[in-house]
Amino acid sequence: MTEAEAANELMRLAKAIARHDRLYHAEDTPEIADADYDALVRRNAELETEFPQLVRADSPSRKVGHAVAASPLAKVPHEVRMASLDNAFSGEEVAEFVARVRRFLNLADETEVVMTAEDKIDGLSCSLRYEYGRLVRAATRGDGQVGEDVTANVAHIADIPQQLSPLPLAGGAGGGPVGSGAEDKPSPDPSRKREGEWNGPAVFEIRGEVYMSKLDFTELNGRLLAISRALAQSKGEEFELSKARQFANPRNAAAGSLRQKNAEITAGRNLRFLAHGWGAASDVPGTTQFDAMQAIAGWGVPVSPLLTRCAGLDAMLSHYRHIRERRPDLPYDIDGVVYKVDRLDWQQRLGFVAKAPRWGLAHKFAAEQAETTIEAIDIQVGRTGKLTPVGRLKPVLVGGVTVTNVTLHNRDEIGRLGVRVGDRIILQRAGDVIPQVVDNLTREEARAPYAFPDHCPECGSEAVAEEGEVDVRCTGGLICPAQRTERLRHFVSRGALDIEGLGEKTIAEFFGEGWLESPADVFRLRQRRCEILTREGWKDKSVDNLLAAVENKRSPDAARLLFGLGIRHVGAVTARDLLRRFGTLPKLREVAELADEESKAELTAIDGIGPAVVEALGDFFHEPHNREVWDDLLTDVTPPP
Repeated sequence: MTEAEAANELMRLAKAIARHDRLYHAEDTPEIADADYDALVRRNAELETEFPQLVRADSPSRKVGHAVAASPLAKVPHEVRMASLDNAFSGEEVAEFVARVRRFLNLADETEVVMTAEDKIDGLSCSLRYEYGRLVRAATRGDGQVGEDVTANVAHIADIPQQLSPLPLAGGAGGGPVGSGAEDKPSPDPSRKREGEWNGPAVFEIRGEVYMSKLDFTELNGRLLAISRALAQSKGEEFELSKARQFANPRNAAAGSLRQKNAEITAGRNLRFLAHGWGAASDVPGTTQFDAMQAIAGWGVPVSPLLTRCAGLDAMLSHYRHIRERRPDLPYDIDGVVYKVDRLDWQQRLGFVAKAPRWGLAHKFAAEQAETTIEAIDIQVGRTGKLTPVGRLKPVLVGGVTVTNVTLHNRDEIGRLGVRVGDRIILQRAGDVIPQVVDNLTREEARAPYAFPDHCPECGSEAVAEEGEVDVRCTGGLICPAQRTERLRHFVSRGALDIEGLGEKTIAEFFGEGWLESPADVFRLRQRRCEILTREGWKDKSVDNLLAAVENKRSPDAARLLFGLGIRHVGAVTARDLLRRFGTLPKLREVAELADEESKAELTAIDGIGPAVVEALGDFFHEPHNREVWDDLLTDVTPPP
């Protein structure tokens, strides 16, 4: 790789990781699995190691979390930065971590390195500031420097005491402000340290994870589903599971529940808390990580029951395996094991590098796996004509979730795995989210290979893979009913025009009646009011609600409208970048239609816009039917300038 290529890839990685950080930390709406995110971060680290002169000022390796998004919650600066941890994915990487610690501290071979090891909760980081044992402030991590004030919200979390229990007077000897950074900051009047019965540190920030148990998560989603169904019924609308408000996983549920302006919502969500460390502290109750955590537990704050001391690498990896085996039966989600150097004076000497401490490491789990059978292989046709094979599975429980379908991606992936109907496979949930096939246990059995279709199963048009591509696509274009309905579904989806009430079932019904042929037809449904009322299940109220939702989108955001058209390679971010540069849809079309070298150069000058996007825009506007749809649509909608 050349230096220029590396610089370009680092730029793309910085942009992509920043976006996923924002979605995960600030908006609680992640789009990719943890494993895929970790792969981006690791690639960034590899390039920065190979090309240290190219490390960017906005490098993901220098950031923690994400800046606090627009929120009704007050911003709170952290007295001591809330750092993240570096990740390891193998025993060899853990061994290198231990070796780095030894080298940095210049330890003799016979000197034992003791680590603490505990399960890594998949929750929302939170810092609890106690003064004289009384909780005075709680804050989320945010970007590590500034978080959100959630003091009122954590008052409803039973695991978080408003007043810490004092330790017995004979114990809890202070170990000084080791590693806290508090030695340079003022603390409350020491003469008040034993105010009342409290005999602990005057200031102590307990840090840990707010989480939701697996059982409470299931019950919460069940309640939300029931509310969505009842709401649809009250409006006379059809209930659509795909549009029901539910949380994707317990971590998102915990984050969404804690970061509420109305603390009463938090009170109804049954959140929990486990401590794993501390921030600012006028004293630390002990000289080791383990002893300090035991003191925190003694104050009445929950600490992981799986926290232990490990003398050496073998003990660390043994405890990792123990926790991994316990994982399915734990009441909460975990995604790895955290190791920390036990001696606090060694932690202080080791310090921090970039955004992470040298004395800590997160050893991530591989995805959970299970064995099942492929009972059928179906072909789905997407809005761009892509033929996607989907394996229908004998239901199997993986990581607490019952999986019945798995994408087989494309023709090449089926060939690589050699999968056929009847095969026994090993399935895993990548990043504990997306099911994927990792092995075919019966590929050597004598059966004919799966024959990938060479014609579209929906319209019968030829299906081909363009040169240099692995995806097989239907060539029927908009004569293909599957592509047309998928484009309509995309046009009204949440990321595009977000028209409530036009779900998959309604689109299929109206398409079958010939009322919806193109996006422009959506805005002509008001002319079909009487006809819609003749259909089973439609009443005055439900029809009027639908038509009102359509009318509310008659002046849509231009970038959403562009994205909704489903132009290949033009996602939500690309659409916004294009409109930011050209201002209006007609101006964008003017440049894209020219397709000369000057126009192509003007397009590719936009950060993130490459030849594939330019070609896709040119192809779209040179197709007569697409131009007709475009002109037709813009007579019915008026995007604001």
